[in-house]
Amino acid sequence: NKGMDYIYNVQFAEAEECFSRVISMYPDHPSGYFLDAMVDWWKITLYRSTKAYDERFLRKIDRVIEVCDKNLDSISTDIKSLFFKGGALGYRGRFYGFREEWLSAARDGKNGFDLLINLLQSAPGNHDVMLGTGIYNYFAAVLPEQYPLLKPVMEFLPRGNKSIGLAQLRASSRLAKFTQVEAKVVLLNIYYQYENNVSEAFALASELHKKYPMNPYFHRYLGRLYVKKSDLGAWERTWREMLVRYMDRVPGYEISTAREALYYIGYALFNKANYSKAGKYFKKCADACKKVDEEEASGFRIKSLLRWGNCMDKLGRRSEAVSLYREVLSLRDFEGSHRDAKQYIKTAFN
Repeated sequence: NKGMDYIYNVQFAEAEECFSRVISMYPDHPSGYFLDAMVDWWKITLYRSTKAYDERFLRKIDRVIEVCDKNLDSISTDIKSLFFKGGALGYRGRFYGFREEWLSAARDGKNGFDLLINLLQSAPGNHDVMLGTGIYNYFAAVLPEQYPLLKPVMEFLPRGNKSIGLAQLRASSRLAKFTQVEAKVVLLNIYYQYENNVSEAFALASELHKKYPMNPYFHRYLGRLYVKKSDLGAWERTWREMLVRYMDRVPGYEISTAREALYYIGYALFNKANYSKAGKYFKKCADACKKVDEEEASGFRIKSLLRWGNCMDKLGRRSEAVSLYREVLSLRDFEGSHRDAKQYIKTAFN
């Protein structure tokens, strides 16, 4: 538990030391190996602009499965090994989904789900197991709706059930012994990204940020939710905190967080009609995007250029505004950005 708190507090070296001691004391128990892999899972989660931790994470997950399989060769019903093998497969599946390797994600998700369902039949009141079954049930039902190309992949897998998935995740977030925080993390993502449930997402983001104030993942969600709630003062203050932490090189606050902060600070100033300062932040965001974006322009770059152009229009600098709108047209169309840019070229933003 101490090591898990270190993970969520972004104290990774301390967490690894805890889990190294667990592995040393209990070399045949998979928990230490699994939690050590979670250190790298959270590095992947926080450091979004690099794949430097991918190979190490996958290697650690392989080690978890190896330890579990060795135990299961001796006792096929070994509960701890079934649990951690199911968890390892589930998190590897989530990793592959994060990297959009959908076939690998589906394979691991299905195998992990099967193990955990069998385990849940043996221990129906185990709320830690419900984290894994809840994740599978929810996303197996929702992702094919979000990504139609996944439907053929999911056709031969167990069907998901969104309602059951949410119920299992809520139960895990309240009653699980080890996975309460992780269940809340998953629910936060679901409420914000898929359910548009601002009140539930805000309650979770506030709770998690209060408990782990140096974790940028929870900090970002809190900032995004202040934007959703149109709480302009808290919105600007929260994103400025994150930008300062990036400049102070606080662990986890990397350039992707800074880019997002620059955009939302600019947007807050824009809503205050401070177009001169807002334009400067949108410019800085667009410049930061050039360092982060890979194959194509991100939504942040496109929206920053568009808003920057709006600021120039408001300041009477029409030729600069038109130049920015034309740059938007040279990039991919994002949420109607081409339509808006053409309209602003035709008629100045007012």
